[in-house]
Amino acid sequence: MIIVMKPRAKEESIKAIIRLLEDTGLTAHLSEGKEVTIIGVVGDKKKLLEKNVELFEDVDKLIPVTESYKLSNKKFHPAPSVIKVKDIEIGGKELVIMAGPCAVESKEQLFESAKIVKESGAQILRGGAYKPRTSPYSFQGLEEEGLKLMAQAGQEFGLAIVSEVTSFKAIEAAEKYVDILQIGARNMQNFELLKEAGKTKLPVLLKRGLASTIDEWLNAAEYIMSEGNPNVILCERGIRTFETATRNTLDISAVAVCKLKTHLPVIVDPSHGTGQWEYVSPMARAAVSAGADGLMIEVHPRPEIALSDGPQSLNPKKFAALCKEIEVLASIMGRGFGRDI
Repeated sequence: MIIVMKPRAKEESIKAIIRLLEDTGLTAHLSEGKEVTIIGVVGDKKKLLEKNVELFEDVDKLIPVTESYKLSNKKFHPAPSVIKVKDIEIGGKELVIMAGPCAVESKEQLFESAKIVKESGAQILRGGAYKPRTSPYSFQGLEEEGLKLMAQAGQEFGLAIVSEVTSFKAIEAAEKYVDILQIGARNMQNFELLKEAGKTKLPVLLKRGLASTIDEWLNAAEYIMSEGNPNVILCERGIRTFETATRNTLDISAVAVCKLKTHLPVIVDPSHGTGQWEYVSPMARAAVSAGADGLMIEVHPRPEIALSDGPQSLNPKKFAALCKEIEVLASIMGRGFGRDI
């Protein structure tokens, strides 16, 4: 349920509603706009049936919320959320680029990648230290040693760091080194992992599951937010369909749907979404045109020898060309693009 206060409602009236909710065993989430204040109610709304909330001073109306997700719901928080990571704002006026190799392979490979993405205008370095692979015999990542290298590269090149976590142990390690925790598609409904990530103070990038609906995705975000961490970034990375021409089917329409349903920032990963480097740039342009707040792109100095996802990684020349195209598109969409070279 949402309690909409009248324009310029008195502070005492707002506090009285919040006290009522808390005394009834419910949780109140305040969203203050320039004109109207909204109080989101989380819990069993039946507890309010005999309270006549609509008769309280400065209450305008009550609106039921039928969706199971509340905290991530745009009805609860009409203004878009902006997630701050160092001096970067995700969901703000600037388009954000996260780029780097699928997996951290060595210091040389990572530092070369970091230099490439920095020079092309990316603000955040991505790289996998824990790699949940389809086959147990594939490269599984350097684990904490990879995280240490990520932190060193970020400091060397002035980039924020995002890396995937796959377990409680991985979260404990990552908290010491990264700026954003990533929950991968295969763990989108690993609810215990989501809750553990929600207990941290770090922003969480939540990738959409392989065959998940948008409502399931937003409910997964709810698990993180319900633990007290409001800083969730959604990442569309393609879903599994009957189509075999691409690795997954990149759902560009998810950007528009999420912008209607949630206040959380939405970014797009066209690398995993397509699985082939030839399709990455066209889909990246489409994502920006659809209103995405950012992109996650796989970049490798030499994709032909990459230990993980080489076929979908852009080489330095192709990534630089894409960033120039994105800069033009961002301008058309009324957004900035941080090319601090």
